[in-house]
Amino acid sequence: MSTIVRAADAAQFLSVLPHLLGCTPRDSVVVVPLSQGRTLGVMRVDLPSETAAAGAAASIIGMACRIVDVEAVMLVVYTDAEISTEPSPVLPHRAVIDALRTRADECGLPVAEAFVVAANGWGSALSDRLPPGGHALERIAPREDLPPEAVDGPPAVDQAAGAQLPLPGAARRRAVAQALRSLDAALETICGIPRMSGSAPVRIDPAALQAACALDDLPALFERALSWNPDDLAPMDAASIGWCLARAGLRDVALVQWATDVDGGDAAMEAQRRWEDGELYPSDLAEVMWGDGPRPDATRLDAALRLARNVAALMPKKRRAGALAVCGWIAWARGRSTHADAYVRQALHADPRHGLAEIVGSFVAAGHLPDWAFRAR
Repeated sequence: MSTIVRAADAAQFLSVLPHLLGCTPRDSVVVVPLSQGRTLGVMRVDLPSETAAAGAAASIIGMACRIVDVEAVMLVVYTDAEISTEPSPVLPHRAVIDALRTRADECGLPVAEAFVVAANGWGSALSDRLPPGGHALERIAPREDLPPEAVDGPPAVDQAAGAQLPLPGAARRRAVAQALRSLDAALETICGIPRMSGSAPVRIDPAALQAACALDDLPALFERALSWNPDDLAPMDAASIGWCLARAGLRDVALVQWATDVDGGDAAMEAQRRWEDGELYPSDLAEVMWGDGPRPDATRLDAALRLARNVAALMPKKRRAGALAVCGWIAWARGRSTHADAYVRQALHADPRHGLAEIVGSFVAAGHLPDWAFRAR
């Protein structure tokens, strides 16, 4: 059941908007699609320069038009520029607002309102009444009276906040590196899989043998992993998940399962085996990876992201690209392209030719969003 938060005026609307976004944007254009007076979601893109305003407006309004049931939009520009005061108040970035309104009019999409939130105040671009310096920013500060079921804590300071990996202590990282070496050795002994780490230990850790055997049922492992405390992962658990996410076939099984359910993981595992034998990969499973399938469960993806972030932070730097690319894909799937870009850059720093990182990076660079981002929840 949806929680309805009502906004009585423009100030209340702008005070709620950061909660819808999860952050207070900087240098951004925010589009709020409307249907029957209610929001259908919210979309943020980087604020274009005035010379690029026309082209950017075409892309932004084009994405808004793809949203099912959209009847109108509200536009909000967030900028570090100030509202001029001499000789009369003038909102910055009017060229961007004008380009967006022009493109929306050409597409038959009404613009219900257009605001500019500047460094020293805010105002409506559709109103002639603007006090010197704009309206006070205090009036649109994020609200503290919203019901807890409507918000997920206070909004982040900007759209980039939250993409930094956790910082585990050196002792935890060394423990995971040792567990990974033991797992490598166990898998070489049991399965003949070549080690990626150094020389084999004299004695193989029994915990590594147990972890290696758990890889026989990957969907069960991936499902259990969602229930682990990601901030307190056992070294062998972190090593096992990191080992899997470093291998494309196993990583794809994890992503399909975390985006669907354990049955989806079983199907993806069987599809991977058949694909390796020369059969075609099922289109319904491939659609999940390309963002064209049913909307994934947000709770499962958020749990998977927390897990992958902590695994990436604990893995040796040369072997964390897989976990980072998974972070990038999940962030992209959740509509957080700014975070996805940050994870992809870190993944490519660890492995400049990492396939999934390159794919997600191309999505972000092209402004491509998953299809479910344009469908009602």
